[in-house]
Amino acid sequence: MNHSATALVAAHTKARRKGWLRYSTLRKLVPYFYVSPATLLLVLLMLFPMVMVFKYSLMDGAIMKKGAAFAGVQNYVTIFENPVFWQSVVQTLYFTIMSVVFHFIIGLAFALLLNTNRVDPLIRSILRVLFILPWLFTAVIIAIIWRLLLDPNGVVNSVLMALHIINFKVEWFSSTRTAIHALTFANIWAGYPLYMVSLLAGLQGISKELYEAAGIDGANELQKFWYITIPQLMPIIISIALLDFIWTMQVFPLVWMTTGGGPIYSTEVLSTFTYKLAFSQYEFSLASASAMIILIISMSVTYFYIKHQQRR
Repeated sequence: MNHSATALVAAHTKARRKGWLRYSTLRKLVPYFYVSPATLLLVLLMLFPMVMVFKYSLMDGAIMKKGAAFAGVQNYVTIFENPVFWQSVVQTLYFTIMSVVFHFIIGLAFALLLNTNRVDPLIRSILRVLFILPWLFTAVIIAIIWRLLLDPNGVVNSVLMALHIINFKVEWFSSTRTAIHALTFANIWAGYPLYMVSLLAGLQGISKELYEAAGIDGANELQKFWYITIPQLMPIIISIALLDFIWTMQVFPLVWMTTGGGPIYSTEVLSTFTYKLAFSQYEFSLASASAMIILIISMSVTYFYIKHQQRR
């Protein structure tokens, strides 16, 4: 009788242990259940298209030919032999680097202005609204605004001629000499608020005691800025600059709505170059190869961004 009771208790304990193991396993899987919908969307909307684009880049006549053959890296070779591609690379780098540099300079200048106590609070509130306005507009609206402003009969030419800076109507977006610079200027105007808001938050987080201690040691305003403000803001600056580089390198709507890559490829960037290959020339295999090159460049910069975030 005692033996039977002991066996029953042992069996019950074993069953409870099995149930507890199942329960603990389920608890460990709960977080994965929560992220599974987002993971599924990520796979369907990002990873799957990326795999398909990579597949198309290795085929001859993808989408257009029913039995597209495997072409290996020939599409990449064709892209690299295209002089327009290299022109678009140079112009993309110019457009991106100039935008990132001036986004930082203008954003930092406005952030310092909005953070100083030397400006009346009411004026700072008004300036804050005015400075952040470009962030409220979509790329299409920004393109329309600057096409109107930089029209040969637009406001910019009228003001410059009234000030006797120019004596003829400049076709900013229609001239091969000025188009890329006008486009870059429009993008700079549209993108600086991100830096301004981020750097303003960083400035407000710097301890006042650091500046007081530096003042006691005899540091002037420029030294305080160089040895306190910039080092304290450096993590924010690097993070935003890397993200801005990735985003700006892939800008498409602003370029397409203002110049379309013209005139004569003078504003052709990698995004418009790839778009034209796909939807103007119907060379989907070449367009896929070009898209993969953009992805590799973006992922390279993303790697440095992730490494920087890990060090923080």
